[in-house]
Amino acid sequence: MKNSSTQSNDFLLSEYHYELPEEAIAQTPADPRDSSKLLVVNSPTTYVDEVFSRLTEHLLPEDLLVLNDTRVIPARLYGQKVAHGKKAGGALVEILLLEEVKSNCWLALVKPGKRFKLGSEIIFSRNLPEQSTESASQLKATVIGHDEATGGRILQFAIPPGANFWSLIEGIGEMPLPPYITSRDSTAEQYQTIYAKQKGAVAAPTAGLHFTEQLFTTLKKKGVNTAYITLHVGVGTFRPVETAKITDHDMHHEWVQVNKETIAKIKTTKANGGRVFAVGTTAVRALEATAHHAIAKQLPELAPFTGKTNLFIYPGYEWQLVDGLITNFHLPESSLLMLVSALIGRERLLSLYRGAIANDYRFYSFGDAMLILPEARVY
Repeated sequence: MKNSSTQSNDFLLSEYHYELPEEAIAQTPADPRDSSKLLVVNSPTTYVDEVFSRLTEHLLPEDLLVLNDTRVIPARLYGQKVAHGKKAGGALVEILLLEEVKSNCWLALVKPGKRFKLGSEIIFSRNLPEQSTESASQLKATVIGHDEATGGRILQFAIPPGANFWSLIEGIGEMPLPPYITSRDSTAEQYQTIYAKQKGAVAAPTAGLHFTEQLFTTLKKKGVNTAYITLHVGVGTFRPVETAKITDHDMHHEWVQVNKETIAKIKTTKANGGRVFAVGTTAVRALEATAHHAIAKQLPELAPFTGKTNLFIYPGYEWQLVDGLITNFHLPESSLLMLVSALIGRERLLSLYRGAIANDYRFYSFGDAMLILPEARVY
């Protein structure tokens, strides 16, 4: 049991800091994907160093893996502000699409944002300013609003007749790799899970990057089941915590869908004595948000959920659905680090991170993974 001092420290942002050597930040994914390292946390005091391809050895028949099938879009666009009375010639600008507000209308982060007031127009191309404005005029957006929570802009895109928004950004957009990935040796598909399906994420659910078709086949043969949720990874996931007390942090809402098939598999798993493992922190938030929705609506049982969630999970959280977790190694002082701390304790997690650094584990999006078994959890 934690003493009161430890519990109070759990709410301080500074207590989630750790030092990470720059060389420990993975720049390219493991090849094959499941050859990455796997730190198996199997009790409150022990762990085992493994390879991800041996994940099956640590799961049981009737266990359920819940994965996020969101697909990363080429959300980074480069544009040019339309100068007054001209087709082009204004400031260069970088756009990061965050979420679709309505058809062809997006919340986006704009750099430099201060220059883009209501009514500002932007044209886009892949290689501004070299590409001609004639070809760039295929995609144009107007600033129609400002979002206080993110500091972003609401952009209304004008799509030419016969064109499609998705096909246009596939042609001119770039995969929004995190800023700590400075190498360009990886491909766009390496930043997608092999089961990515639903377009809408601006960052990958990175715990799923380790899975291969062969591993899925091995899991199925053992009797381990799979189910899918959709949470479009956005600013709520990667927005830094900037408040001294983490309880003062406001999570941005992200769109979630947990369908009836997944709900049925969760119920069957629990009824058969199996365990529910979330693959990634986004899957955790989707599942726990679904449980909270059922509680808030006073539903008689767990039910499908489609909507938005700003659920923030940190130590002291009362778990509803998730028994275990597969996750990557996260940035210091991030909400993701706090979520994992809620499962096994902050001090234990940071101790495991220090050991992982000493044992040459690779960190962040393209890095190695951790499997937290139910036996290792804090209750």
